[in-house]
Order: sequence, then structure tokens, then C-alpha cells
Amino acid sequence: MKRFVSRLLSLMLVASMFLTGCSLLSPETLLSGDYQQDTIYVIDNLSNAITLPDDDPNKAENQAAAGALISEYVSRYRRKPQLAGSASFMTMATALNGIAGHYKSYPNRPLPQRLKDRLELEFKQAKIALKRESAA
Repeated sequence: MKRFVSRLLSLMLVASMFLTGCSLLSPETLLSGDYQQDTIYVIDNLSNAITLPDDDPNKAENQAAAGALISEYVSRYRRKPQLAGSASFMTMATALNGIAGHYKSYPNRPLPQRLKDRLELEFKQAKIALKRESAA
């Protein structure tokens, strides 16, 4: 009987992991595929996420959503050679690495003001570079 229960629990665990994995691979995406629109979307969403007060009850959810958005953005555009060397993408990659690194290393700590200031500057620079690149 003990062996049967153990196998049943193992089977249920494997089934739940399989179903969870399948739901993570859903085609639902937050990005449109247009680099300029997606960059502005990411900048706006991350700007809102980093300006949330530390006592906001949805802070953890927003951090998780920001992490997912960062991963999706970088994985979509880093392998496109025409974008990888652009000033806007390099600036965005620097900013996104800073946010992601902080969230991974210090998930329970708020972003330091120094990092927030740097991110705001890099987001402004990325928007300026986007305008230059679209005009060229």
C-alpha cells in the first residue's frame, strides 16, 4: 500500500510539473514585435515599476512582471544583428541588466535611489537614440 501511494504521488507531481510547464510555453506575449513600440512599452512599464512606493502591496507582483518583461524583451531582440549594435538597444540592455541584477540579488530590498536615477537617465538616452535611429 505504501508503495502504491508513493507512486501515485510521484505521478501526480510529474503531471502537475508537465501542466505547469505547458502553461509557461503559451504563445501569449506582452510585446508586439515592433522594436520601437516595444522599447517604449518596456521603458514606460519599468519606469512605473521602479517608482512604486516600497510599501505598495503589489510590489512583489510588479517585480515579477518586470522580470518577465525584461526576459521577453531581451530574448526577442538580442539576436537581431541590426539591433544588437544600435545605441538604443545597448543602452536598454545596460538598464535592464541593472534592474534584473538587483531583483535577482536583492529581491526583498527596494531599488536604491542611485540605481533609480541611473535608470531614468538611461531610459531618456534610449528614447533619444530611438528617435535618432528612426529618423535615419
